[in-house]
Amino acid sequence: MARQLDEQMAGRFPVGQRLRVLDVGMGRGAQALRLARAGHRVTGLEQEAGSVSAARDALSREPEGIRERMRIIEGDGRDTGVHFLPGSFDVVLCHGVLMYVEEPDPLVAGLARMLAPGGLLSLLVRNGDALAMRPGLDGDWAGALGAFDCADHADRPGHDGRADRLRTLTATLAGIGAPLHTWYGVRVFTDTVADDAVPPTDLGPLLAAEERAGRTDPYRAVAALLHLCGVRG
Repeated sequence: MARQLDEQMAGRFPVGQRLRVLDVGMGRGAQALRLARAGHRVTGLEQEAGSVSAARDALSREPEGIRERMRIIEGDGRDTGVHFLPGSFDVVLCHGVLMYVEEPDPLVAGLARMLAPGGLLSLLVRNGDALAMRPGLDGDWAGALGAFDCADHADRPGHDGRADRLRTLTATLAGIGAPLHTWYGVRVFTDTVADDAVPPTDLGPLLAAEERAGRTDPYRAVAALLHLCGVRG
């Protein structure tokens, strides 16, 4: 995700420009902190109190210059219009949030309104076109067959939530004035790895394979997650 996002930002904005970044549903702040360290002015919006506390704790341990470039707001991503003026940001991130929102279109439209002209909208969603992949690769044939007819939900213990189809989100982004510029697959080969699995000592080959697959057809189409990048007209 970080490599994909950096690629899109580098291709859209002048080198060295300090961007105004909004991270909606920032979680514990990993992506927001990374961008603040890179010199950008970052606002993180998160409604889960534990995540907000963890992000503030992590920020407190950063050098003063980074602390000054980042602010954290406790709030709901659907209320961006309450917190910010339209066109206030160059980059808006919303990663791993839409899968837990029953009606995503109003949220996505609100995110697009926060972008200045030419701004970048980065979404990470569960891939509704590949829901049979996980149970199928796990040998759960009944689960795989059921997933073919499951248009809206991803079934994973402890991680249930909505899934989105590429063609649907492509139409949504076009309709709100931030048409899809490019998209990637995320977790092509590693989606069935157990959450508590010990990562390999050398992550380089794994990341290289995932990154290559995430930008290559037909592999990216069966990824567990999709990273969509829209550009505000």
